[in-house]
Amino acid sequence: MPYYMLQATYSPQAWSGMVKSPQNRLDAVRPVVEKLGGKIEGGWLAFGEYDIVLVCQLPNNVSAAAFSMAASAGGAVMGVKTTPLMTIDEAMEAMRKASGVDYRPPSS
Repeated sequence: MPYYMLQATYSPQAWSGMVKSPQNRLDAVRPVVEKLGGKIEGGWLAFGEYDIVLVCQLPNNVSAAAFSMAASAGGAVMGVKTTPLMTIDEAMEAMRKASGVDYRPPSS
């Protein structure tokens, strides 16, 4: 099953609610991911552009997009970035395939 990294920025209202009543958001997100046929590998709070990082497995891009849309529609996050991930084995396979392709860059 494909892996995805989801990064999100919480809204000020969401932060206010979590500061007043701390909660493990993975407990709230896990059922959503599972309903889409996926599994959470891990989640982290982060410094920087995004507040939370989630790595999960989902069946396909449609399920990953559905999760991103649902998270955005909930209003607690101001932005979601979804990045498909490849395993090292998949990357090695891609490199082997690329070595057999005769690509010619555009000429000037």
